[in-house]
Amino acid sequence: MDTRIDLRVDGEQRSLTVDTRTTLLDALRERLGVTSPKKGCDHGQCGSCTVLLDGRRATTCLALAVAHTGSEITTAAGLSDGDDLHPVARAFLDHDGLQCGYCTPGQICSAVGMLDEAKAGWPSLVTEHAEDSAALDESELDDEEIRERMSGNLCRCGAYTNIVTAIREASNGGNR
Repeated sequence: MDTRIDLRVDGEQRSLTVDTRTTLLDALRERLGVTSPKKGCDHGQCGSCTVLLDGRRATTCLALAVAHTGSEITTAAGLSDGDDLHPVARAFLDHDGLQCGYCTPGQICSAVGMLDEAKAGWPSLVTEHAEDSAALDESELDDEEIRERMSGNLCRCGAYTNIVTAIREASNGGNR
């Protein structure tokens, strides 16, 4: 069964007709030509398809497009303003956190989302004194905290050290 949906993708209003079984990832890539989110495992385990969905990170391979009509979707490409890279993307570039680059858009969206979560005081599994999460300061995220918060995104090149360094720099001095 087909249905019409509306999405706002990287600031642009888009309308399309999709089969109700279409994933958000397939709607973005195959129907709208938005190629920043990548199809990796197709099971929500690798994070390559991560975008910001209404401001929160989400794996689009597990989301049905029809369930998100009217949603605001920001991909890694949409985080930048023309040639001006988002501070997280700039930090990935500066610290060689991208290697082959396939997972990079999902990593960057996830990093931006998790920094916002930390800023909002959301604890992770390793947050000390999680009961006092209002005291969490995103500028104090240590490597263990960053690794835990990014654990849903896999890099098959093994660039994790550089990714953690990039995120730490973005959280400490980025102009998000």
